[in-house]
Amino acid sequence: MSDTYLPQDWLTWTTIVRAALLPGPPIPHEQLLLVTDMEGRHLRRHEPPTGVVSRKGAVLLVLYPDMHDLRIPLTVRSNTLSTHSGEVSLPGGATDPDDDSPTATALREGYEELGIDATAIDVWGTLSPIYIPPSNFYITPVVGFSKHHLDLRVNVAEVQEVITITIRELLDPQRVVVEQWQRQGMTLQVPFFAIAGHKVWGATAMILSEFIARIQRNLANNGAA
Repeated sequence: MSDTYLPQDWLTWTTIVRAALLPGPPIPHEQLLLVTDMEGRHLRRHEPPTGVVSRKGAVLLVLYPDMHDLRIPLTVRSNTLSTHSGEVSLPGGATDPDDDSPTATALREGYEELGIDATAIDVWGTLSPIYIPPSNFYITPVVGFSKHHLDLRVNVAEVQEVITITIRELLDPQRVVVEQWQRQGMTLQVPFFAIAGHKVWGATAMILSEFIARIQRNLANNGAA
């Protein structure tokens, strides 16, 4: 998509994103960054397998203004964590007994990991829930917006580093790289976003790719090509 057709101010981006989150047809698998085997078969599913009792959780995809764009913070998980250590993720975690919704979980985790004030976040909607086999989590991505720049306070027990990216940067096809990885005796085709020297893959890449695909569809429907 030509940069010429992209919004030139963050306020227009907010309109585009909110419209992209409205109910609509599912995003085709071909537009999602899904890990496949060498025959192209997808190895991750959106829902838990039949008979598996998963743990519920949520993540927070929060946007804030940055010049002419909207910016998204991502966390590099601490190497001391028992699961997904060192990987890039959105702030999030398990549902607590006191959480009455995925939104409550996402906002609480955003505060615990990055010090994000939940009262300053306008929740816009959710993306497709995703099942994560290694940790047996079934997570709901919650999308929110802060009209002010986020003053992040990192919880070093959980977060090793914070990296950020704008919507415009995520829309750049050169950000997407596919490599062959060896895992559990299998050769896999692993697509990822290259962001700040990190490989953003797996569930986080699926969430970001659905988010971007929804935005691209909205832009196309409104004449951007």
